[in-house]
Amino acid sequence: MFVLGILSWWYGAGWRRQASRLKERLTATMDYFSIDLLIRTLFSPFRQISAGKVKGPLNVQFRAFVDRLVSRIIGAMVRFFMMIIGSLTIALQAVLGGVGLLVWALVPLLPLVGTVLCISGWVPWSL
Repeated sequence: MFVLGILSWWYGAGWRRQASRLKERLTATMDYFSIDLLIRTLFSPFRQISAGKVKGPLNVQFRAFVDRLVSRIIGAMVRFFMMIIGSLTIALQAVLGGVGLLVWALVPLLPLVGTVLCISGWVPWSL
């Protein structure tokens, strides 16, 4: 009865808990990288406080235009690389989490496999 209780928890509530923890980790990572926000602000100026209109002579306006343009290009590059890094991180975390869920299902079988290998005479360090 004890073993049945452990196995029912392992393949029931335990597995659901592992899946919910994976979901929480993925949600936290998606929130950390905020890819949707990076897409919306892709061409916004990068760390430029005074990105508004400039009044004055033509050379001052042109200089402000070039400053804003360079700031937007730098911002787009930084945000683009952050989106790539974030997407790779989320994908890697999802794949490893899926593998972890599969391993979770196989762990209770390991004592049986070990017993069978022991009875058959297999020793890990003698190939």
